[in-house]
Amino acid sequence: MKLGNQVEWAIHCMELLARVPDGVYIPTKVLAKFHGIPKEYLSKALQALALAKLIDGTLGPKGGYRIARKPSKISLLEIVEAVEGSKKTFHCQEIRLNNPCLPKKRKQADSICAVASAMYQADEAWRKVLREKKLSDIIRGVDRQVPPELMAASTHWIQSALD
Repeated sequence: MKLGNQVEWAIHCMELLARVPDGVYIPTKVLAKFHGIPKEYLSKALQALALAKLIDGTLGPKGGYRIARKPSKISLLEIVEAVEGSKKTFHCQEIRLNNPCLPKKRKQADSICAVASAMYQADEAWRKVLREKKLSDIIRGVDRQVPPELMAASTHWIQSALD
């Protein structure tokens, strides 16, 4: 399975939006420029996050987006599903029933096949990891990886872009 670029963009933007003070909205163009990604495509991801009620948006000169809930209350699975949808990654087509050696009357499965079972287990396993991983975990990870001076410079850059 391959997730689209917008998932990465959405998680990074959510991490950044979680850091801004209450009442501050960050415009799409600022988020796009900060991350070096196309504004038009990012806009679609942000709209999907807003539709899922993970971020709030507002229009006008001070418009943009802000996080809608505490980072500890937002799972990565919610972000992924907001952008990519919640459809299962595997769809069994029951090709085992095409076996020419099966009796003609046996064209309906009486149990889930071993392939589908394994794939459904794998699908649930990655969803479980993303369900348990919260945005607050990502924020802590970024805090450990990004030097304080770079974090301060990034905050200053965002503030300047808002002025």
